[in-house]
Amino acid sequence: MLRVAVVGSGPSGCYAAQSLVQQDPDVLVDVLDRLPCPYGLVRYGVAPDHEKIKSLQNNLRAVLEHERVRFLGGVRVGPDGVGAARLRELYHAVVYCVGAAADRRLGIPGEELRGSWSATEFVSWYSAHPDATAGAFDGPALGARTAVVIGVGNVAVDVTRMLARGATELSPTDMPQAALASLAASEITRVHMVGRRGPSHARFTTKELRELSTLPDTRVDVNPAELELDPDYVDPSSLPAARRRNVEVLRGWATAPAPSGRRRIRLRFFLRPVEILADGDRVCGVRLERTEPDAHGGLTGTGRYEEIEAQLVLRSVGYRGVPLDGLPFDPASGTVPHSAGRVLRDGRPSPGEYVAGWIKRGPTGVIGTNRPCAKETATSLLQDAPELAAGRVPDDPVAALRAEGCEPVEWWGWEAIERAEAALGASLGRGVVKLPDWESLMTAARTGRH
Repeated sequence: MLRVAVVGSGPSGCYAAQSLVQQDPDVLVDVLDRLPCPYGLVRYGVAPDHEKIKSLQNNLRAVLEHERVRFLGGVRVGPDGVGAARLRELYHAVVYCVGAAADRRLGIPGEELRGSWSATEFVSWYSAHPDATAGAFDGPALGARTAVVIGVGNVAVDVTRMLARGATELSPTDMPQAALASLAASEITRVHMVGRRGPSHARFTTKELRELSTLPDTRVDVNPAELELDPDYVDPSSLPAARRRNVEVLRGWATAPAPSGRRRIRLRFFLRPVEILADGDRVCGVRLERTEPDAHGGLTGTGRYEEIEAQLVLRSVGYRGVPLDGLPFDPASGTVPHSAGRVLRDGRPSPGEYVAGWIKRGPTGVIGTNRPCAKETATSLLQDAPELAAGRVPDDPVAALRAEGCEPVEWWGWEAIERAEAALGASLGRGVVKLPDWESLMTAARTGRH
């Protein structure tokens, strides 16, 4: 049997495991994750009010319950855990599916002020990620009246929507109770979503964009003059279908009478942040420069500025991969150098080391994009299988891990966490409610031992 470790239990990791066991009946896969919970960004990145997308967990669950796949949570890979070299001693091959863990920075003054956060930090908080800063958005942060979301992708739309949601819509979700209480008590009534380019270049999907106009007691505004600065907005005939649909939605909002609503979402374009303004050590606004398209498909600053008063700034300008201990890394692309998923060291394939997902191709695509990406990597690995299988590895890597002080959370531990979250929700008169911290997760996991 060929023993393979897949590092990461999000979509790319699960799809890699699925492809391996489907293509070869002589493969055993251990899916390792730093967290005691599986599913990666499906659990901790998809907005809690997007139940249809979150239901993808059921598909990933089927992979992790396969008879030749084993989930091992709570296993750190790297300098503070199991190193890359040690993994190669325990498994015939290792597939790294670790995503892109770092946020891109704006690189402008004021980014470190209180009230300035990455959108990822906000998402982690309302998604109950155990690494989230406890209480980060309680009290003063959501005591803000106006928020600025910098970015016009789906994550920016998600956080904008969550700021505008009320308790009635959020209570049925699995959001942790503290986050629900804070958002329900939020005083934010204005959210500005700001993009440096024009509407035809926005990276949100049309479905997500339209959803903003369905929020109760909320109106969505656009500035027609701002939209018309984009030549492809004026004439969208040459745009790809998805971007053309976005333009059509925005055009409808620009021409329709503004609906009433206590909350107001404003979509702004051709503005780039140059400074987050301070009142002492706290955010009090954002200074923006008007941009315009240049003759080469890029942007140029106009030297005209405006300021938006705000007490909360969420930066949603993309992700970057981070170096993995013991693996080569390309800092320019934020990825591990590879050829069809085979890790390259000094331009040559490194036996038994593979990548899939964002650490392979960069933070691009949607969840489904990970499936063909993972299949390509699995195919490469299985082509190499005859040579890989010649290596000697332990009969049971878990026994070796335990001997070295690592105590993985196996599937029964995850099922115990699920039961604890269902019980917590029932006690609060809600559905499933996520456990928000490491202590409660690990305590719950231990109750499932049998």
